[in-house]
Order: sequence, then structure tokens, then C-alpha cells
Amino acid sequence: MSRSSFACQALLQAALLTVVSAIPAPTAFVKNVVPPEPVITPSPVQHHPSRVAGRNILSDVDSDINSILSGLGSDLPSWVASGVPNYFQGFPTGDAVVSSLGLNSAELAALPTNVLNIDPYANWTSSGWNVRFHGNVYKQPNTSISDLNDLADVFLGNTSISDLSESEQKQARNLTAEILVVQQPDVAVNTIHLEPAPSQGSSGQPGGGGSSNTTGGTQDLTLPYNTTVEGDFDTFVPISSNGLTAGNETSAIQRLNVHVEGATIGNSTAYLVPPTGLTVVSDIDDILRVTKIYEPEQGLLNSFARPFRPWENMPDIYRNWSISLPNLHFHYLTTTPEQVTRNYMQFIYDNYPGGSFDTRPLNFSDVSATLSIRKFLLKKVFETFPHRKFLLIADTSNSDVMRDYPEMATDFPGQVQCIFLRNTSATDSGDKFPYDTSGFEKLNQSNYMFFLHPDDLTNLDIANGQCYNTSIPQNLTFSYQGLPLGLGDEPTAVNGSANHTAESAASLSMMGGTNRQGLVFLIVLATVSFMIL
Repeated sequence: MSRSSFACQALLQAALLTVVSAIPAPTAFVKNVVPPEPVITPSPVQHHPSRVAGRNILSDVDSDINSILSGLGSDLPSWVASGVPNYFQGFPTGDAVVSSLGLNSAELAALPTNVLNIDPYANWTSSGWNVRFHGNVYKQPNTSISDLNDLADVFLGNTSISDLSESEQKQARNLTAEILVVQQPDVAVNTIHLEPAPSQGSSGQPGGGGSSNTTGGTQDLTLPYNTTVEGDFDTFVPISSNGLTAGNETSAIQRLNVHVEGATIGNSTAYLVPPTGLTVVSDIDDILRVTKIYEPEQGLLNSFARPFRPWENMPDIYRNWSISLPNLHFHYLTTTPEQVTRNYMQFIYDNYPGGSFDTRPLNFSDVSATLSIRKFLLKKVFETFPHRKFLLIADTSNSDVMRDYPEMATDFPGQVQCIFLRNTSATDSGDKFPYDTSGFEKLNQSNYMFFLHPDDLTNLDIANGQCYNTSIPQNLTFSYQGLPLGLGDEPTAVNGSANHTAESAASLSMMGGTNRQGLVFLIVLATVSFMIL
């Protein structure tokens, strides 16, 4: 055994001795709770340019993870503890892009202005329809193919762009160009034009689902605020009905085409969502598309070079839901960076029912912010639609999902209809990230399910709250799963839904619980030890 391996195992044993107290779990689902009135929730970006530190909107994040890593006196990557891959961190923005491309002020000023216009949702309040417009204003430098090849190599890690096929090289260059844009701070967003979107696909078709034939809503409007220091905009704006059906008079979703004047690619679709009904809030990576975010080399290639492809037959599941669940609203929430949003939006439109979108704004750029943005955006959509019920869908490789989804059931009683989590470690041997299932211990089994394949989600009466397929193998203990070096359960232990047995997860549960820092210390060391071994 090498000295480093021996040292890591010794540190692990020392960490186990710090285990002293249990982690509190969310309480059970509460039914028949009267929701509050719909509100227009605050945006994750300020209306006036300012630095991130002044926003005071980040949730309580595991800052002790970073302190532990720094305390080890090493350059261990923070994604070892967080589960967030480092290739989705630290994209250059603004002045850094200008400097890297050698642009001068005259060249920059001559570039046309473009707008990333992210598909918004709208809610109905006593004042009418309110649309949440959000996106980014930027300029796209003219970068040569040779420069894009050189820059793409930076994002491809150990792979050279010359090793890729021609189609993969083209995708790598396109994505690199999308990343290397110059955001425009403190500028007004051009006039936004709205009109009915009757051309959207029908239920059961890619890009369709849950939409009525919208007949009104044509109008022009301007946003009340300039962009932030990162070029972002995010604000609710009331719109005139102009023939739209009032939200309290319909259960159908109405759609409007959204175009920003003067922006050749600034188009999106707004989803006017009634106060009641079902909304699917879905992650994308490794639940809707094959990413392998837990294998950095494969994750890089699947994100930057290879065509996006659906995970198994998941499009069939969503297509069936769009047909069988009346007026279902799909909301796609991913914490991938804003710069790569267009690829994700196009992938969804080509393979899944159309829906509104949330991605990570540019001011949420480091690991701590990445781990907090999902909860912030979840709370935003829940507060915006307090009378709707939600299906939450993701996979176990995201530490923030494993924490945030059960917490939403506690924080918003009666609103979480179902939680569906793909157990990636049971179906993909490359997933070595530990994950914590303790948050589900006191939740009602009928409201959540860990599953292996899309077909596990068939034959469920979701509309009436049946979210648990009893035919799926059950073997879940409520603690950390998939720890290396034989700690905790094997990665395949959670291979279906919980059976609520009180059996411990090997070494961890036998200790009777952990204190917060001791457990984080244990997880970091265990994962690092596995990587070294």
C-alpha cells in the first residue's frame, strides 16, 4: 500500500471518531394545507448593477466543505465534495473574454448586440398576467476557426479537437464561441414583441404539450430595468390581455412568441401557466440526456463535442405525460451555466415537450453559489404558483438535489406531488459520487421513488398522487450511499424505492449519526482516497 493511500485511510479512521450526532431530516408530507396567494417573487439578479456579495440571496451552503479542503493543505478540486464538475465552473466573462481575444474598444463597439432570451413562465394574479422575462445581453466576437480550435482545446481537457470527428469539431467550436461572448452591463434591453404562438407542437410531439390555441396577447413592451454588471436581466412584467384568456377562467396553458427587437437570435416562448394544475420541474443532465457528469472526461466530451442524446426512452415518458395529464406544465431547471443554455433549449425542443426554462445566472459562478441556485429557483417557481402541485425529477449524482428536493416537501406542505430520482450509481458504474438519502426518511413513501429506468415511471396514477411503483426493487437505508473503501452501502444499494427499513448504512449508521463537519470531512476524505487508490 502506498504512503498516500495509508495516510488517507488513517485520516478516515480518525474522521470516524468525530461522529457524534444525527442529521435532522425533513418532516413528512402535509396534506390539505391552504396555499398562500400567488406572488411575484424576486429575481435572482439585481435590477441595478452590483457585485454578488451585496445580493444576500444565497442560501446556507456547506461552506465548511471548502474550509476542510483548504485545511488539508492541498489543491483538491471542490467538486470532489460538491459533486459539481469543474468543467462547468469559471467560464470567462466580460473583460476576460476581451483580453483573451485581443479585442480593442473600437472592434467591440462595432459588434452587433445579441440577446439570450430564455423561455419564461407567467403567472396570473389579481392584476392580470405577469411574465418573468430573463436572459442576457451580449456581443459575439468574430473569432477565426483556428482561434476557436485553440480555445476549444482548453475546454476539452485531455482531448484535442484534432482527435474529434468533423461534426464533433464543429460542435466544440460552436459551444466555445457561445462561451466566449462579451456581456453588456447596465444597458437597456430592446423592445420586446409578443404574439400568439399557434405553431407550437401538440401534446405528444417534441416541443408541444399542454398548450391551447392562443389567440391574443400581441403587444410591445420594454423592461423597467437595465442589465446587471454581468449583462443579465430578470424581472416580472405585467402584460395586457389583448384577447388572452384570464388565468382564473382556464386550465390550459397559453403560449406567446417572445422576440427582442434587433436581436437576430433573441427568440423564445412564454408559457402562461394557470394558478392550478400540475407542473413538472425537471433537471436535464443524466435524467433527460446522457451526460455522465460524474465522469469528467466523458462529461466534457458529451457536453462540448458529442451530439446531445436522450437517456434511454425518457422522451416517451414525457410524451405520454403530456398526453395523459391534462394541461401539464413542464419547467426545465438546470444549474449548468447560462452561456450554454441554447444547446439545452434546442435539445429539449427537439426531444421533449416544450416548457419554460431556468439556468444558472452569471452571478452564480462559484461552487457555493452553484449549490444554492437550485433551491433559490425552486422556491421562486413554488412561490409564483402556490396553488399548483409539482413533480420533481432528477438523479442522485447531484448533491443539491438530494438535499433540496425533500426540503421542498417540508418547506411547501402539500405542493410536492411526486419526487422521482434516477439512481445513477445503480445503473452506471462510473458514478462514484456518494449521495445522502437521509432527507427522505420521514417522507411519505407514496410520494417519492428512486428508479433505474424510464419504464419504472409507467403505470402510475400521478394525477392522484400515486408516485411509488411497488414492482421496483427496494433496498434503501437513510444515510450516505456509495462511499468508497467499503464505507456505507454499496453504490447499487439504493436500486429502487425505499422500504423504510431501519437498517444502518454500514459503518456510518452504526456510529449513531455524525456532526456536520465530521461527516463532510469523512465524505471528502473517502472520495479522495478512492481517487488516489
